[in-house]
Amino acid sequence: MIYTVTFNPSLDYTVHMQVFRAGAINRVAREAVYPGGKGINVGIILHRLGMPVRLLGFVAGFTGAEIERLAVVAGCGCDFIRLDKGLSRINVKIGAGKTVLAGEKMGTVAEASEVLAETGAETAVNGLGPDITAEDLQLLLQQFETLGSDDILVLSGSIAKGLPRYTYRKILERMNGKQVRVVVDAEGELLTGAIPCHPFLIKPNKEELEEIFKQELRSDEDVAACAQKLRQQGARNVLVSLGSDGALLAGEDGKIYRCRSPKGTLVNSVGAGDSMVAGFLAGYERNGGNLSEALRYGIAGGSATAFKDWLAEREEIEALLAGI
Repeated sequence: MIYTVTFNPSLDYTVHMQVFRAGAINRVAREAVYPGGKGINVGIILHRLGMPVRLLGFVAGFTGAEIERLAVVAGCGCDFIRLDKGLSRINVKIGAGKTVLAGEKMGTVAEASEVLAETGAETAVNGLGPDITAEDLQLLLQQFETLGSDDILVLSGSIAKGLPRYTYRKILERMNGKQVRVVVDAEGELLTGAIPCHPFLIKPNKEELEEIFKQELRSDEDVAACAQKLRQQGARNVLVSLGSDGALLAGEDGKIYRCRSPKGTLVNSVGAGDSMVAGFLAGYERNGGNLSEALRYGIAGGSATAFKDWLAEREEIEALLAGI
């Protein structure tokens, strides 16, 4: 079984319009509400690829109940912990053909100015979410007690308010004795603190890799060298997403794998990295641990989601896979 953990899930309210004008009333052309959060995204794609998956994490209030309902509608089994206080967050995602930013000139009289921004801009406003106490965290850790060597645990995204930055590391320390394969897709200390605990897979993007090593990465060789350093520090497999350029994998077999993305039109980048993680795991499990196939599935999953409004369907992923 593959378990995904989302500490701070959301209701994603996604709107589309021809032009978005800051500081003005905007009319929506299309809208949708999805269950959000990196672990939930990973779980839905895994389910669509036929993998057994269960969603873990924390939900609160009427928004939390709706997140769980929508996740079940998407086909996922859920064991969310329901908090007594607070509300699960609502994230607003704005997609527009053009974005016009309203600014003000300095002076005795404010004068409005408009600056045309890049075409196809994506704007996001993310909510806060509820507080999670140490007691709440213990309830989640108790759920991990039944996991064993045949299981995969995916830790994705940020942690909620009130939890220490070493939370992922503590979870990995707890799992190492159980031989559970743990995936970490996070930023900053959440990621770097977990690496010495030998996660099965980590997935930084190029920008996060540059931040970790405080250097600009100008070539595949630069990316590969940094990915190998993370392996030397403890990660078994390092999957580096490179946006429209595909991904690079430093594998536990010591080899470097490189795969380009298929051609397509970017529609929405939200969830593409999560879909890459899910595709990688599905490809790895389906093909007896073959890292090359896992990377191909990862590229197909991430690209298929990037080419549509929300998470990709199995048929869309497999159609791209055939050409990679």
